[in-house]
Amino acid sequence: MRIEFGVLGPVSAWDAQQVPIALKGPRHRAVLARLLVARGRVVPVSMLVDDLWEDPPGDAVGAIRTFVSALRRGLEPDRPPRRPAQILVTVGAGYALRVDPDTIDAERFEKVVHSARDQTPDANLAALTEALRWWRGPAYSDFTDETWARSERGRLTELRLHAVELLGQARIDLGHDAQAVADLDAHVAEHPWREQGWQLLARALYRSGRQGDALAVLRRARTLLIDQLGIEPGPAARILEADILQQAPHLRAHSMTTDPAAGLWEQTAAAYHRTVGARSQARLRSTVDLLRSLAVSGGSGLEIARHQRWATIVAAEEVGDVELTARVIGAYDVPAIWSRSDDAELAASIVAAAQRTLSALPTDADAVTRARLLATIALESRGDPGPRAPAAARDAETIARRLDDPVLLVFALNGVFMQTFSRAGCSRERAAIGDELIRVASRHGLITSEVLGHLVSMQASSAVGDLGTADAHAAAADALAERYESPLVGVFTTWYRALRSALTGAPAADVEAAYRAAARGLDGAGMPGLECGLLPLALLALRMHHHLSAPVDDHLDWGPYEPWVRPLVLLAQERHSDAATALHDVREPPHDHLLELLWCLIARAAVAVGDQEWIARARTALVPAADEYAGAGSGLITAGPVSTYLKELAAARRT
Repeated sequence: MRIEFGVLGPVSAWDAQQVPIALKGPRHRAVLARLLVARGRVVPVSMLVDDLWEDPPGDAVGAIRTFVSALRRGLEPDRPPRRPAQILVTVGAGYALRVDPDTIDAERFEKVVHSARDQTPDANLAALTEALRWWRGPAYSDFTDETWARSERGRLTELRLHAVELLGQARIDLGHDAQAVADLDAHVAEHPWREQGWQLLARALYRSGRQGDALAVLRRARTLLIDQLGIEPGPAARILEADILQQAPHLRAHSMTTDPAAGLWEQTAAAYHRTVGARSQARLRSTVDLLRSLAVSGGSGLEIARHQRWATIVAAEEVGDVELTARVIGAYDVPAIWSRSDDAELAASIVAAAQRTLSALPTDADAVTRARLLATIALESRGDPGPRAPAAARDAETIARRLDDPVLLVFALNGVFMQTFSRAGCSRERAAIGDELIRVASRHGLITSEVLGHLVSMQASSAVGDLGTADAHAAAADALAERYESPLVGVFTTWYRALRSALTGAPAADVEAAYRAAARGLDGAGMPGLECGLLPLALLALRMHHHLSAPVDDHLDWGPYEPWVRPLVLLAQERHSDAATALHDVREPPHDHLLELLWCLIARAAVAVGDQEWIARARTALVPAADEYAGAGSGLITAGPVSTYLKELAAARRT
């Protein structure tokens, strides 16, 4: 009787009529799965015991024999008593599955993929489409936490991704470009480290009449290579880009198989897939490199990079090599300019993973690896009021300076920058950090860190109203962004120019229009930590600058700033008692770019309701920033000079 096995999803078995075979309980299924992973090899009973239990029971061997006996009855229900099993056989002190490889869906799938290189596009379209339908979920999906399944799951997952790309190539060869674009776009969005997918997507886009989008895909890959590896793209990418720019006739032909560049790329990619294991260290490191580039591409790229980064960390931890995990965590040195996290829960998970890894590193571990973990903790702990993150930032900086390592130093300085928001009035400290970032990064060709330095300096100059210097840094950041395709930079420089109009006394209506235009640039930018509540807060700050009350609208989305805005809204509604209660319940502002601005909101509410405790606390907090503009250190918004609020607080104290 023919039995078929499925591992491309939950582990299953079917009889010749495709009726599912009952596999009993989870331990029974685990025994079958473990034998399927072995691919015909003998698995000793002792290994089965170790694989099925962390703490084996005393009768573990007997339990294994019971599971095997039950599986044999299910797989060979008509086998006469005492006749040796033909499928799940006993070999020495272990067991093995003796089945035709074609009865296992993973084996059939692998055969289809490996034979694709020798088939016509028509044959591949049919075969690969059908083979991909065999996937009912992730391979061995009911054993995702089992160490013994990890390698095979990774191998099969890699094989599936390769099949998706082969199918994309077949569709392009046959002229099904629109369908290829849809599938490949989803493919690279979910798996951004797949370089072959990017090239196929560029081809399909061009053949769909989207030349600009095709070039954007290739140039994103080029930016990755230059920024992260310091090398130019290989000949295949350069030839393809040149052909697209020149609208080479052969690109419009249905078959791409005669294109030497495509052939070279495909051969290299195929060799990579064959020789580099799905869970190898090289693949994980390459993934992080690609995510670093994707993170500065804006839009969905930033969000995808954020979550794929965590998936990569999890994968590295599963490998069980602490130094590999350290390198994967620490390699993501994407510059960060905003001090409120886009995903606080994810950031906390990354910090926890970095701390676990740091604690597990051997005492003789590479100092650079240790420093990168420390810098990661400092960066991802933005807004954390405790002493841990500032100490991590200082330690990372100390190591970087001792090693005289410029790449490590700019990463560490970014962490130091993120820890300069614990008190008001630190714009000069941040200006020094920005200057050093520019100096070191420009000297060593570290473009993204040079951009970061200009944005930090732009913010610091804005805080003290030095608009000439801020203008120069904004222009320099924009120029680098245009040259190296970093669209997120424009989000910050556009907001800066709206802030600038407020600081130079432009009519309030013009400033409001500039803020609203800047807010539209945040749509789809993938930065919820920046976007949420920012526009309403900017417009409230503008009203405060002009000594106007808060809007009375209860339906505005103030985002995370609502607790500090609420007393002023209640005052605008002439609900003084409620405003006093709301102020009494508010906590001190978080340690971020808008620290001074939120203290000014507290100050104005405290003066209005006569809350002497908050008046005293606000004055103490704001005195160090007496020569700054409230909120302008963000480079985005302002509520006017801090000195104005200090005068109001002083007058209220005398009263």
